[in-house]
Amino acid sequence: MRTGEVFALTWDDIDLESRTIKVSKTVYSKLKDENGRWYLGTTKTEGSCREVFICDTLYKILLNYKGKQKLLKKKYGRKYKKYELKPIKNEYGKINEYKVFENKHKNLNSVEMVFTKNNGLYVGTDIIKYPFKIIHNELGIKNCRFYDLRGSYATQILRRGAEIKDVADILGHSRIETTENYYIASSYETRKLANDLLEKVVQSNVINEITKNDTNKD
Repeated sequence: MRTGEVFALTWDDIDLESRTIKVSKTVYSKLKDENGRWYLGTTKTEGSCREVFICDTLYKILLNYKGKQKLLKKKYGRKYKKYELKPIKNEYGKINEYKVFENKHKNLNSVEMVFTKNNGLYVGTDIIKYPFKIIHNELGIKNCRFYDLRGSYATQILRRGAEIKDVADILGHSRIETTENYYIASSYETRKLANDLLEKVVQSNVINEITKNDTNKD
């Protein structure tokens, strides 16, 4: 998922029973006012709206994380922050985005944002900045954005036999060329592997006999 798609998630988007995540919106920052600066809008393209499956490891993580949030809500009580989505209309009267603002009256219109601070504070994509920096320092990684994990994902599962059309659909690409051109990495090791694979393809008794005879002639 794109960075904005991840941090736009509400718990309504995640179905732990069917183990799926509905991707239908993205979060972005605009000029800050007394009600904050985070807005939810449509995904990057129409094809970006999709449903992705939750693997076993992610299922366990989300289940534990949701349980932790439940305990934190009890701990903070009325001080735990809740939010609601205020529809924003354009000049033609059409709703094209929603503003995320604190629901101080704790009414029934509140939404449960998935990724928040311990006290429920929603900070959009900012929530990943500090921990991601710590991870970089711990592992000695340079020049890597959270967004770049999409490319790593695509490269790894394609090398393990996934079909590129399936990967494109999961990433929210309407054209597989986008996946091929921008999300699949090449390295010295992978190019060497490609050469080794070619060697396995061309190996045969006939080829071996030919190369053996050529060697004997020399």
